Amino acid sequence: MLDFALYFNIGIHHILTWEAMDHILFVAALCLRYLVKDWRKVIVLVTAFTIGHSVTLALSALGIVSFSTRWIEFLIPLTIVATAINNLIQRNNTVEHPSRLPLIYFFALFFGMIHGLAFAGSLLSLVGKEGILVPLLAFNLGIETAQLLVVAIILAISFIFVQLMKIRRLWWIRSISLLVLLASLKMAFDRWP
Repeated sequence: MLDFALYFNIGIHHILTWEAMDHILFVAALCLRYLVKDWRKVIVLVTAFTIGHSVTLALSALGIVSFSTRWIEFLIPLTIVATAINNLIQRNNTVEHPSRLPLIYFFALFFGMIHGLAFAGSLLSLVGKEGILVPLLAFNLGIETAQLLVVAIILAISFIFVQLMKIRRLWWIRSISLLVLLASLKMAFDRWP
């Protein structure tokens, strides 16, 4: 049980640190188009990201797939760029009435797979290949918990600006997405392999 708690906390710390700003920006960009009333959709969205993250983290930690860390670290901000651009090109009718299964769900799953490749080496050095199942599960549950906290904060901030202060929803999504886009472009530039 101590191992589970240790890796759960490592998963939380993986998200809730300054070094994880790329992860926080990605989750923020994913959630910007949703309101508090959409919390179920957001949980599915973030869980899709975690599933993608978990799959490639496991495959990479087990040595089944391997990619250059430098390239993965460069690709991560590009996933944020793509998500922010997707938010910027949204029309008011797609924000107000999204389709049953918007493209953003597939973005979350696929981009989660890219993000999952980044931490495998560090996790493997902590655990080793033997007995990796419990640490992987605990780590990913920690990530999911921390992401849901970030989501709650983003939804609360959106609630304040969009629903209480009556800022137009599309303007809110686009202005914050533009800030996220600029930050992620700088991150990508800094991480050029």
